[in-house]
Amino acid sequence: MSHLLRAASLLFAATLAAAQTSAPPPPPTSAAHTPPPTRDPHTPGYVSATELPDDTLPAPTVDGNFIVGPTHTPAPESMVHPGVPQGTLTDITMSSADSKYYPGIARDAGTFGTPDPANPASLIVTTSRPAPYTRHVTVYVPTQYVPGSVAPFIVGADGPDHLLFTVLDNLIAEHKLPPMIAISIQNGGGDAQGSERGLEYDTMSPHYAEFVEHEVLPLVEAQAHVKLSHDPDARATMGGSSGGSCALIMAWYHPDLYHRVLTYSGTYINQQWPWNPATPQGAWGFHTTLIPKSRRKPLRIWLEVGDRDLYNPNTMRDGMHDWVVANENMARVLAAKGYPYQFLFARNAGHVDHAVKAQTLPEALEYVWQGYPR
Repeated sequence: MSHLLRAASLLFAATLAAAQTSAPPPPPTSAAHTPPPTRDPHTPGYVSATELPDDTLPAPTVDGNFIVGPTHTPAPESMVHPGVPQGTLTDITMSSADSKYYPGIARDAGTFGTPDPANPASLIVTTSRPAPYTRHVTVYVPTQYVPGSVAPFIVGADGPDHLLFTVLDNLIAEHKLPPMIAISIQNGGGDAQGSERGLEYDTMSPHYAEFVEHEVLPLVEAQAHVKLSHDPDARATMGGSSGGSCALIMAWYHPDLYHRVLTYSGTYINQQWPWNPATPQGAWGFHTTLIPKSRRKPLRIWLEVGDRDLYNPNTMRDGMHDWVVANENMARVLAAKGYPYQFLFARNAGHVDHAVKAQTLPEALEYVWQGYPR
């Protein structure tokens, strides 16, 4: 992709971000126009956190819980700078017809589902059906990549993520990160229960990580002409909302593939569909049973939530649909198990808040890649 085309793409992304305070949108809900309540980070039951001076961030070498905001000034590394080498982008198109993992589903427009009267933790969706899709995978290759060498990489959800590409340009040039490949994967469409995106991102299983490993990564190597590391310490996942929970799901079920995880407004709530008795709380189970009752895995995790993050944005009232409480609980159980993690509670922030991401992504990437040779 030419620098001119990339600049046009960046301008479009910036325009879209200015029109939206957060992305992706919340699941369909009859109460969609009711704004979520603003939560106080010092609420009883929330984790103890260090409140930082406004518009400052913790050091990328420090573990623990932090409160940031309400001002969110974009980090210098989130902007294009003259003279900084810009990586090349390769676009790959994938079809559901070629997938052994995800042949495709879709939920009819304007429909959602109804709570199961026999099981309030389960949603009955009768309007989901087989449906084909195409998806794009955008591959970022830094100019510092040496052809033929084996490179570390990061897999991102809901691509393309042009902010990520810009931040990598700058951090790699500053020698704060190693030259790495970024693989930004578009979802298969829709959102939440009954959709292809929901099936991919909210399912508590190794399925999506295996789809990436066996169907996405070989195409990336062949079409972007790169070699990807098989070392899990050289691999990271990231995403926001359900893409965030997906990032942890990938590493949780396949720590042999990924050791580094970065999430914004992670959907660590009960949104798995179809309901599975093996993981009856969906991703809410991460902080109630899975992490507390499992041996610590070799993962390094960065996570964030906003004070106006989502709260019960659907018809279910099962007590497992509060994004703030879910992420607070995640911080608590990660600390209890001794995980290396950094948790940011962002004041003046919505769901996957763009201003927060532009402020924090460079620091988050440095934290997640801590300990890896530059």
